[in-house]
Amino acid sequence: MKSILVLGAGRSSTHLIKYLLDNAASNDWKVTIGDMSLQNAQEKLGSASRGSAIAIDLNNEKETARLVSNADIVISLLPAALHPQVAKYCLGEGKHFLTASYVSDDLKSFDSDAKKKGLILLNECGLDPGIDHLSAMKIIDEIRGVGGIVTSFESFTGGLIAPETDPENPWRYKFTWNPRNVVTAGQGTAKYLEDGRYKYIPYQQIFRRLTPVNVPGYGDFEGYANRDSLKYIATYGLEGVTTMVRGTLRNKGFCRAWNVFVQLGCCDDTYEMENVSSMTHAGFLDAFLPGPSTADGVERKLCSHLGLDEKCEEITMLRWSGLFDTTPVGLSSGTPARILEHILNKKWSLSKGDRDLVVMWHRFRYRVGVEGREIQASLVVKGIDDKDTAMAQTVGLPLAIATKLVASGKIRARGVVLPITSEFYDPILAELSAYGITMNEVR
Repeated sequence: MKSILVLGAGRSSTHLIKYLLDNAASNDWKVTIGDMSLQNAQEKLGSASRGSAIAIDLNNEKETARLVSNADIVISLLPAALHPQVAKYCLGEGKHFLTASYVSDDLKSFDSDAKKKGLILLNECGLDPGIDHLSAMKIIDEIRGVGGIVTSFESFTGGLIAPETDPENPWRYKFTWNPRNVVTAGQGTAKYLEDGRYKYIPYQQIFRRLTPVNVPGYGDFEGYANRDSLKYIATYGLEGVTTMVRGTLRNKGFCRAWNVFVQLGCCDDTYEMENVSSMTHAGFLDAFLPGPSTADGVERKLCSHLGLDEKCEEITMLRWSGLFDTTPVGLSSGTPARILEHILNKKWSLSKGDRDLVVMWHRFRYRVGVEGREIQASLVVKGIDDKDTAMAQTVGLPLAIATKLVASGKIRARGVVLPITSEFYDPILAELSAYGITMNEVR
């Protein structure tokens, strides 16, 4: 019997845990679900007979080490900052470690020790990062197989809402992922390569420098560059490429409106604001605007400060979200980012019956001999409802399938690994297609 320990039972864990429990009997697995909230773990477990639910406390080193020592594979769905701590336990106890999150420098430092112990520390095996790597490397390897040379690679992914969901919502967006990550997205300088030139976008310009994206059958979107695209040149073996950019996808108009928050400083998570307990939504915005409160109100003051027309789309979107209301924020303390997240969550939480939408788009430009060619590939997945989301499917299923492959001894890679080789992408993409998660290609 193989023992699998899942740490974290949040919204992204639903399909991963269901997959493991559904396949536990046929694969002779025991699944333990651990979360800081025992109730969350029990809800994900349900009545499954091959699993158990526990409360976890990573600060209890002795108990955490015991839990890890009793497992064969540990999956971390905890906040990314905790992954190195969990991986260190896995190294100490000689256990495999898997996560959907970006690989950190701290985790990379474990590579040599993991190889010596014959362990795999698999990272970036969710949606983005994850399915983007799997699908991109499959096509890149196919291009190489016909003697092609990739000259340009662009990739954008977004978690949105389905067209029929909340039709009055001008943002065409709700929280389907960690809200804090959404509010603080784009911070730090984006780095990418465009037509042979290195490009750098500071945070205050991220939501102004947009790439138009058209997904066949679903229309026009806009993408903004995300983090450091340059490091994936080596990861994908694309030395010599002239364009390399990875980014986040949003519906048209979102980025212009979000840029209002960025320019004001509402997304800062580094300090606590004063008098939060008596703050209103409008008072929150006013705190970032110059001068005293005026009879014209915060809305006009904001328009004057940023040079916006009161009838523009950005103001309509902020108004819909209640940012100009005198509604109390409802927190006793918080950073600007925490307060903004709390205000938006009142309108941006998925309601009963809402359906989310995951959209991914790749464009490969390459040449075979002197002939230039192009491949576009897109993925669109719609959620079932507000609980059974497309985001949970596309984050959880790749990691769950990878867990099965590791448990069955079908993965040879060891050390700190990303899912970029055929031993990962062939079986994972094949099984994902059975769930309707398939890239559609236009050549």
